Amino acid sequence: MTPREQAMARLTGPGQPFELHEELVRGVPMQVFRNRHRSLTELLHASEAFGDTDYLVTIEGRVTFAQHHEAVAALATALREEYDVHPGDRVALCGANSTEWIVAFWATVALGAVAVGVNSMWVTDEIAHGLELTEPSVIFADGPRAALIAETAVPVLSFETDLAALVERHRGTPMPVADVDEDDPAVILFTSGTSGRSKGATHSHRNVLCAVWFHLLNDAVATELGFPPSHRRYLLATPLFHIAGLHNLAIARLAVGDTAVLHLGRFDIDAVLRLIEKEGITNWGAVPTMLTRLLECDLSAYDLSSLRALSVNSAPSAPVLKERLRVALPVAGAALGTTYGLTESSTGATLATAADLEVDPQSVGTPVVTLQVEVRDAEGRAVPDGVEGEVCLRGPQMMLGYWRNPEATAESEAADGWFRTGDLGCLVDGHLRLSSRRSDLILRGAENVYPAEVENQLALLPDVLECIVLGVPDPDMGQAVAASVVVRPGSQVDEATLRAHLAPRLAKYKTPTVWHIGTEPLPRNATGKVNRRDIIW
Repeated sequence: MTPREQAMARLTGPGQPFELHEELVRGVPMQVFRNRHRSLTELLHASEAFGDTDYLVTIEGRVTFAQHHEAVAALATALREEYDVHPGDRVALCGANSTEWIVAFWATVALGAVAVGVNSMWVTDEIAHGLELTEPSVIFADGPRAALIAETAVPVLSFETDLAALVERHRGTPMPVADVDEDDPAVILFTSGTSGRSKGATHSHRNVLCAVWFHLLNDAVATELGFPPSHRRYLLATPLFHIAGLHNLAIARLAVGDTAVLHLGRFDIDAVLRLIEKEGITNWGAVPTMLTRLLECDLSAYDLSSLRALSVNSAPSAPVLKERLRVALPVAGAALGTTYGLTESSTGATLATAADLEVDPQSVGTPVVTLQVEVRDAEGRAVPDGVEGEVCLRGPQMMLGYWRNPEATAESEAADGWFRTGDLGCLVDGHLRLSSRRSDLILRGAENVYPAEVENQLALLPDVLECIVLGVPDPDMGQAVAASVVVRPGSQVDEATLRAHLAPRLAKYKTPTVWHIGTEPLPRNATGKVNRRDIIW
């Protein structure tokens, strides 16, 4: 065993802090941490002990753990007493990253209610779908998003003004008590759907706490390997409506007393590097697009000496990118790791350390503790090492299902608690290698775009006879969204027409930037399906 594997075995053995044992999870025997928290409220209450340590930092101010706990207690009381929010009710959070977003999240789960993370890049129709699906009792929104919410009888509270007023009105009240089970829903985060509509991946308290304990164990392993614990400052530059920003950062940091430094507004590499410099950021989990932009900068203009650990997550990254990062940032690059996961898995499903990547640059790692990975053929049978098939996952961190979408939930499930990811890959000596992330999925930066959603909107134009949307290589975003559109002979439809048609219907990141418009039919195979591989750009 490697030193890391030995440390892991020691820490998870009988009588140890991270002892593993088997329990029934929703009727299926699974390995779980014996000493885990049983609810997010338990985690929240414990965080008050970190007192005057900074929990959240932005360019606009700082919030200590004590201040955060007090604000959450006040807001939770306001939601219960003024808006009648109770366990199981939904509260929608519709805004860009902010400390207020995080306070509202914790106030929601403190009541046993369900926090709905609405994609802040959605347009009116998409927001309406998310709200209709989840039926929140209260909606928190910032100014730009509030303007996109259709008329509703549901209270819409401003992050900028109403939240602070509610906190002031109830300041000093004790944290409400809620009776929740660890398998009760806690969070709904949206993931694009092949049917063209976003699905609400529903995470229980158990699911989210699995993400927390994954990070707690990694911290403990680092200590065992001779890296003494110290206060860490994590850059939070990914959206809070993603598991990377919420589960793996905002929530996990509250568990250990570390600081989360939020980059506000659109991603700007100069502003981010200045923030790392000013706030002494030690850890950064970034998506490949962010790191590509970092490598385009003159890094000698910034003091990045505080940065000790770097990971690349949320989308596949090329080995050459990782190698360039090791050269550009020798200290942080030496600890460069990567993970594979998806919204449905609540956190990383596999983890590749720097040592793993040195041996196998194509690896996305080995299964994280408590999670099982199998690669299966079309009949659902496990395939041998090195044989490609569908990646399937099982563990206590896997979501409860898709909110109010039993059909999609059933399609993703296999017998005995297994989840079908739709991703293709193979296992080699226990390490997972991915071939593709869901056959049709476009990964633009860290955002998922399903072609069907875009195709359905383009097809609404009378002059569009057929179309196909797919990803094409892009040096900055990893993939760009491309569309091949077949129009009626003599039609005046052009790129500007198509863009104008999509603008009010889809988030900007879903709108194609590469176009081919013509009158020739799309290539099809013998069964009549469009042959994506035969589309030439």
